[in-house]
Amino acid sequence: MITYKNLKSADYKRGAELYVSLGWTAYLGDLRRLERAWENSLYTLGAFDGDKLVGFVRCVGDGAHTVLIQDLIVREAYHRQGIGRALMDAVFEKYADVRQMFVVTGVDTPAVDFYRALGMHSFDEGQMIAFFK
Repeated sequence: MITYKNLKSADYKRGAELYVSLGWTAYLGDLRRLERAWENSLYTLGAFDGDKLVGFVRCVGDGAHTVLIQDLIVREAYHRQGIGRALMDAVFEKYADVRQMFVVTGVDTPAVDFYRALGMHSFDEGQMIAFFK
């Protein structure tokens, strides 16, 4: 049975193991920076199978006007079991009154269909444009 609990900044090492498992290497070059990122996160919720962290969602922002879903990650062996949806539903519930909630993902990934199924829209559908550096 999957259980959900809030993660602490000290759990960043467990998160790093998940990043490795899915090849998300961008975070792993400087573990002190990763620890600081987790410390500064607005909300981090983990999905556990017993003691094993099998997924998490990590949010940044001010929690009043803006929330960015920075990471949503689930171990591959646990895909398609509703864990990602449950993590996102927890975010949607916790921040129901936030004006802007967004996530950034690659164009050609299965995540696009996943986020659409959750009722999220691309920026162009909202007559908006996003920029990055």
